[in-house]
Amino acid sequence: MSFDVIAGSLSAGLGYLIGSLSFGYWIAKANGVDIFAVGSKSPGATNVKRSVGKAAGNWVFALDFLKGLVATGWPILMYSNTGYSDAYGLIGLFTAVIGHSFSLFTGFRGGKGVAAMLGGVVALMPIAAFLGMGVWLVVFYSTRYVSVASIIMAISLPVSNYFLDTSSARQWVPVALALVVVLRHKSNISRLLRGEENRFEKKQDDLRDSE
Repeated sequence: MSFDVIAGSLSAGLGYLIGSLSFGYWIAKANGVDIFAVGSKSPGATNVKRSVGKAAGNWVFALDFLKGLVATGWPILMYSNTGYSDAYGLIGLFTAVIGHSFSLFTGFRGGKGVAAMLGGVVALMPIAAFLGMGVWLVVFYSTRYVSVASIIMAISLPVSNYFLDTSSARQWVPVALALVVVLRHKSNISRLLRGEENRFEKKQDDLRDSE
């Protein structure tokens, strides 16, 4: 059976739509906060946690993770007998991250795509995801920089898949995702180069988020 353009287009369209669900913006708004006007002005979990509260931030992370999981997982299940389920899942994963970063519902503003990416990677590449989470923890607790941990985790995914000898698609799509994540962190990288990026400390008020 050949690759189905309609199935691929549906995976892309629904992936973008699911990824565009801006839970950070909506949860903050429900609490009377315009997340695009406070802190790092990002609707990611870290900025929501700082600006709205710990519970709200945790909900945002879980929901952003879930939308990546769903956008990637449903094509895998729906087209499991076609021989191209992984390809459709990869399309859903990539477009979900794009939707998260450039949401249809918030004037094409959004977060940096890390939680959504991680959810999709868990659905499609669980071993690489597990290794990536380990990398994140090591880098974060070594540096206290959320941005650095997130960037290196994203870069670790295609590296892990290369050594795991996965399909070329599972190697090149994570490369594209890593590029998106790095580009979305360009302001963090600029601050790091200037020595102005803030480390994550529990009692620190001025934090920069990486979601």
